[in-house]
Amino acid sequence: MDYKTPLMRKIEKTISPTAQTMGYEIVRIMMVGKGSGKPTLQIMAERPDGTMLIDDCSRLSQAVSALLDVEDVMDGAYYLEISSPGIDRPLTRMKDFERWKGFDARIEVEPAIEGQKRFKGKLLGTEGEDIIRIADEEGKQSDLPFDRVQKAKLLLTDELIAAATGAPAPGKKKTAGKQDNSKKPKTGKTKKAKS
Repeated sequence: MDYKTPLMRKIEKTISPTAQTMGYEIVRIMMVGKGSGKPTLQIMAERPDGTMLIDDCSRLSQAVSALLDVEDVMDGAYYLEISSPGIDRPLTRMKDFERWKGFDARIEVEPAIEGQKRFKGKLLGTEGEDIIRIADEEGKQSDLPFDRVQKAKLLLTDELIAAATGAPAPGKKKTAGKQDNSKKPKTGKTKKAKS
């Protein structure tokens, strides 16, 4: 994957200390449009609590742009794009798989594990320092070595949207507290107000 190339690792090593000092974590660095005249360097970042506002993107963009110019890391002209990971975010660090356990994800590995390169299902977290666990729809569990993961991302589901926005998941009602049922009619009939 593009975000694991030597150049992307060099960029990450160059900008990560500054980003951390500013209170951000780098999620992924990727170059897109390499065949075009001016490729785009995409950097996904977030605060430790998972947030990333527009002002955060702007602040980090200015710092990264200046740093890359001073260190002369990039050859030629390029666009710089700083963004948040979004709801259906890529999973690039071991802690991402633990943090988002219980949610659906798609993971691609190389080389294949028991003849399979693509895994889709519910994240079960991690085991040790390098194993990711995922269970498919039938409940079959697979243990995937982190160093073989080429690409991984959360799948957009109602549960993920509810977790990201604080809205109730479908089929679950959000309650503000206990309801007082003592004033409801005991007969099962609805009382109508007189006008």
